[in-house]
Amino acid sequence: MADEPKGGFTTREALFYHETIRPGKLEVVATKPMTSQRDLSLAYSPGVAAPVEAIAGEPSLAARYTARANLVAVISNGSAILGLGNLGALASKPVMEGKAVLFKRFADVDSIDIELATEDPQAFIDAVALMEPTFGGINLEDIKAPECFIIEAALRERMNIPIMHDDQHGTAIIAAAGLINACHLTGRDFKDVKMVVNGAGASALACTALVKSVGVPHENVIVCDRSGPIYPGRDNVDQWKSAHAVETQARSLEEALEGADIFLGLSAAGALKPEWVEKMADKPIIFAMANPVPEIMPDDAKAVRPDAIIATGRSDFPNQVNNVLGFPFIFRGALDVQATTINEEMKVAAATAIAELARERVPEEVASAYGKNQKFGTDYIIPAPFDPRLIEVVSSAVAKAAMDSGVAKAPIEDFEAYRVELRARLNPTTSVLTGVYNEAKSNPKRMVFAEAEEEVVLRAAIQFRDFGYGTPILVGRTKAVLDKLHQLSVADPGSFEIQNSADSRHVPAMVDYLYNRLQRRGFTERDVRRMVNQERNVFSALLVALGHADGMISGLTRTYAQTVREVNLVLDKKKGALPFGIHMMIGKSHTTFLADTTMNERPKAEELAYIAKETAAVARRMGHEPRVAFLSYSTFGNPSGQWLGNIREAVAILDREDPGFEYEGEMAPDAALNPAVMKLYPFSRLSGPANVLIMPGLQSANLSAKLLRELGSNTTVGPMLLGMEKPVQIAPMTAIAPDVLTLAVLASAGVVS
Repeated sequence: MADEPKGGFTTREALFYHETIRPGKLEVVATKPMTSQRDLSLAYSPGVAAPVEAIAGEPSLAARYTARANLVAVISNGSAILGLGNLGALASKPVMEGKAVLFKRFADVDSIDIELATEDPQAFIDAVALMEPTFGGINLEDIKAPECFIIEAALRERMNIPIMHDDQHGTAIIAAAGLINACHLTGRDFKDVKMVVNGAGASALACTALVKSVGVPHENVIVCDRSGPIYPGRDNVDQWKSAHAVETQARSLEEALEGADIFLGLSAAGALKPEWVEKMADKPIIFAMANPVPEIMPDDAKAVRPDAIIATGRSDFPNQVNNVLGFPFIFRGALDVQATTINEEMKVAAATAIAELARERVPEEVASAYGKNQKFGTDYIIPAPFDPRLIEVVSSAVAKAAMDSGVAKAPIEDFEAYRVELRARLNPTTSVLTGVYNEAKSNPKRMVFAEAEEEVVLRAAIQFRDFGYGTPILVGRTKAVLDKLHQLSVADPGSFEIQNSADSRHVPAMVDYLYNRLQRRGFTERDVRRMVNQERNVFSALLVALGHADGMISGLTRTYAQTVREVNLVLDKKKGALPFGIHMMIGKSHTTFLADTTMNERPKAEELAYIAKETAAVARRMGHEPRVAFLSYSTFGNPSGQWLGNIREAVAILDREDPGFEYEGEMAPDAALNPAVMKLYPFSRLSGPANVLIMPGLQSANLSAKLLRELGSNTTVGPMLLGMEKPVQIAPMTAIAPDVLTLAVLASAGVVS
């Protein structure tokens, strides 16, 4: 198998991603307690008898007593896998698992993949139809045309739940949203535009049909396949293509494009020639959506028509037509009203909502992902996939359209409450972290990986470079690092910068710098030279101090405390700052920040107040309005104790400063986090459970962070080190490559420093 880079990573890296931790991308997690015999009796026999009898008497109660109303099946036979073709049902499983995790990630829809080993449309239809009692919706995927048309139509006829072939309608909805905004920007009315579609497969025909539903007249759209424009009476045209036949004198794509306002392509790389673009109308709209190489590269189109608005299916160009903007939220809205289908009205509502969202002010987390000055315009006609508002805006529009069109079995009574519920389903941190990664891409830095002989570190460094986050500087013995790169199937090991203290040209300057710094702290020049040559953390920190790198990541081969001591020999704290550590605990719908978990054994009141303010600022950068709790064994003086004075004084300091966020203390964890306990203290200034927990000392903080990491179900990021003069992050010794990569990107992007 070739191991050439694809999309910024190699085949080996992709395979490692899918096999590491546990094979695949899905697992089943119970939503109810399963700890006692009573729990098991309720979950199974005899407890299940009650909901079984209730559902038998009233089938709609399945939405109340089972997971069906939030469960979607992603189903394929593998006959048209992405751009890979007909590779069969089993080979499609990684794609279907991926689609299932996107449902969960973006819209909190539970999803399971099902691969059917048949290319017989009727067998496929019968198999899926029999599963209607199991699922609240069916997402069809990667099924070749024309079978996909037959299968979807038959299932929609036979089943009373939402069915959607996303390859068709997902692309169509996002493309329609982009076209709405492109026409808005160029002053066009849909009823007047002339549009040419190149490609007559499932996606292209679905796009054509939806654009007509949005308002483009049938006679204004010319659809071309490999044989040219489709017109009445043309030979070798099936029933699905013939539905879009129009009278035209054009007999080639080139002729059809003369004077056209819009080109919409779902065909092949290079299908649109620059000289043909020149013949299009003023301010042409070009949607070149062939993947991975579009019908025309945006730069080539702009070279002949600078006034063009261009969209592609690629993330490395503006205006990406990305299905993930649509399908999670369309099913979210359909499921929430128990829609019996996904009809044309719901698709139009989704497209319109997506278009309108792109015109609104871009929130900070999206601006970071797309560029600080990004706003609605020719390079931003489609929202970013990680815009946290999508779930609220699109899902509610789809739900309302289902209600208005009469296909909702469970109409929503209070849409404002529903929108609040939608917002609460997702954790904004996940969107913000994606923005951080994109921010790192837009401003790449040179990052020292101090322990590059470790495979975990080296994998993170390779991804740091391959994904475009910056330039890794690998510290280690040259031959050992090169051997590891070869073992990891890196095609060009020699292209990596390796810094080895045994032969680095920087060593003399490093020795001079460090000796001048440490000579009055009891270190001789010989001591300094030994440290530079033998201590990788000292050598790495000197690369940063002398300006050869922007930051560093270390920690896997030394304890946290030892790594800090070695780095502190070279780098100081930021002026006026207090170095401290934050653990960020990320759950499905919440994030909690714990501080200080790494540095200060027993902080004074002023230090606690400082830690609270800085951690609150990090919380805000991660998309959360901070609610700070100063934790203690005591809640507002009960019980009394001798270690409460500094906590109370820290609160008093914030009282005097009015920092602009909620805070309270001293309080026990349950009084800060449990709404029932919080009600016992109606005078508390916290409007809800705290999301920033300021710990009274290092012992309790470090213990709590590690216990939560080991026993909890949250994802842990950190510890993140703040307050150093240069970006430095120290990973846990047990970190895996994604952990190291995340800390390196956070340091590179300047989110924590």
